[in-house]
Amino acid sequence: MSMTFLAFIVAIALLITVHEYGHYRVALACGVKVLRFSIGFGKPLWRWQSKTSGTEFVLALFPLGGFVRMLDEREAPVAPTERHLAFNTQSLGRRSAIVAAGPVANLLLAVLLYSVVNWTGVQRPAAILAPPQAGSLAAQAGLVGGERVVRAALDAEAETEVRSFEDLRWQLTRGALEGQDVRLWVQTNKVGSEREFLLSLSALDSREADTRMFQKIGVMGPLTRPVMGDIMPDSAAAQAGLRTGDEVTQVDGKPLLDGQALRVLIRESVVNQKAPTQRWTVLREGQRLQLNVTPRVVQENGQSMGRIGAYVGAPPEQLLVRYGFFDGSWLALVKTWDVSVLTLKMMGRMLIGEASIKNISGPLTIADYAGKSADLGLTHYLIFLALISVSLGVLNLLPVPVLDGGHLMYYLWEGVTGRPVSDAWMERLQQGGVALLMLMMSVALFNDISRLFG
Repeated sequence: MSMTFLAFIVAIALLITVHEYGHYRVALACGVKVLRFSIGFGKPLWRWQSKTSGTEFVLALFPLGGFVRMLDEREAPVAPTERHLAFNTQSLGRRSAIVAAGPVANLLLAVLLYSVVNWTGVQRPAAILAPPQAGSLAAQAGLVGGERVVRAALDAEAETEVRSFEDLRWQLTRGALEGQDVRLWVQTNKVGSEREFLLSLSALDSREADTRMFQKIGVMGPLTRPVMGDIMPDSAAAQAGLRTGDEVTQVDGKPLLDGQALRVLIRESVVNQKAPTQRWTVLREGQRLQLNVTPRVVQENGQSMGRIGAYVGAPPEQLLVRYGFFDGSWLALVKTWDVSVLTLKMMGRMLIGEASIKNISGPLTIADYAGKSADLGLTHYLIFLALISVSLGVLNLLPVPVLDGGHLMYYLWEGVTGRPVSDAWMERLQQGGVALLMLMMSVALFNDISRLFG
C-alpha cells in the first residue's frame, strides 16, 4: 500500500509540475509577469520567491492539482507601469500559446519518457501466440497457437514490425476500438516460412477495452510452456507424483501446447461439485510418463473450481526491445501521437454511445496501476507515466470550459468574431464546465470502486 501511495503521489506531482511549468515558461517568454507558481492546493508547506522574476513558488498541502497565477486586470488592479506585463493585454496569439503550453508540455514529456524506454530497452514477452479459444476470431482465422507474429497492419495501413507481444496487443487494441480488420504475418515452426492471417475485428462489438474483448479476439496472452513450477506439499499435484520442471504434453489424450490452456483445464475440471481424475502425459528428463491427477474442488467467489496446488506454466519467452537514438525518438513521437488519437477516438465513441463509460478511470485505478508498474521496475513505471501524461495532455485540450481547451475555444471565438466572449456567457459556460467535470469525476470514481472492490 505504501508503494502504491508513493508511486501515485510522485506520478501526479511530476505530471502537474510539468504541466504548470509549460504555462510558466511560455508566459515568461511572452513577457507576462507570473505572480505565483503553485503545486497543490490548500495550506502552503514551502514557499520561495525569485529575486529575478518576483514569482512566488509554492508547494501546498494537497498535491492533486496546481496553478500558475499571472498578472491580470480581470483579477486585480494593475499599475499603469505594469499593464504591458498583464496576461489580458497580450495578443491573441500569445494568450493562446500560454494556455496551450501546459497540455503540450505533458505530450512532450510523454515523448521523452517513451524515448528513454526505447533507448534503454525493456524486456518484453515475444509475440508467440497461445492456442486461441474455440470460436474466437483468431480460431476462425485459422490460427492454432505457436505462431510467431512478425508484422501487422490495420486494413489499408502499411505493415509494421511486431517485435514483442505488447506491439501485437497495441495493434489489436487499435483495430478493435477503431473497427478495423487486422492482418497478421506469422512464422510457423518451419524456419523462414510465413503466412498471412486476417482477423475480422471490424465485426467485433468492442464497447469495452477489457479482458472480454481479447477473449473474443482469441489473443489473451503470449505462449507459455505447460511446465510445472513450485509444488505445495500434500497438494493434489504432489500426490499425483508431479515434480517441478515436468512438462505436460497431453491431458486425457489431447495434445497440450500452452500453460494457460492447462490452467483452464484444471480450473474447469469440476463436474457436479467433483473433479474427475485426469490422465496426464508429462515429459521428465527426456522420458514420457503417465500420471493420474485429481484436482481438488475449492470455492472462489461463490463458484466451484479445480486446483492442484502448484504453479502451472513457465514464463513466456522474453526478449530485449531496444532502439538507437533516432529510431527510439521517432517511435516515441509516433507512439505519443497514436495514443493521443486513440484516446480522442475512444472519447468520441463514448460520447455517441458506441463505447461504454466504464472505460473511464479515476484516481483509485490510476493509483493501483502506479503501484503495480512501480513494482515491475523503473522502465514499466516510466511507460505508465508516459501513458498518463498523454491522457492528461489530451484531456486538457478538450473544448470544455474550465480546461485549457475551453479557454482556447474562447480565443477561437474571439479570433473569428473579433470580440471576446461576454462575461455573462463566460460565467454560464464555466458553470457548465464545472458540472460536466464533476459528472465525469463521479463516473470515474464509481468505475474505480466497481473495478477494484466489486
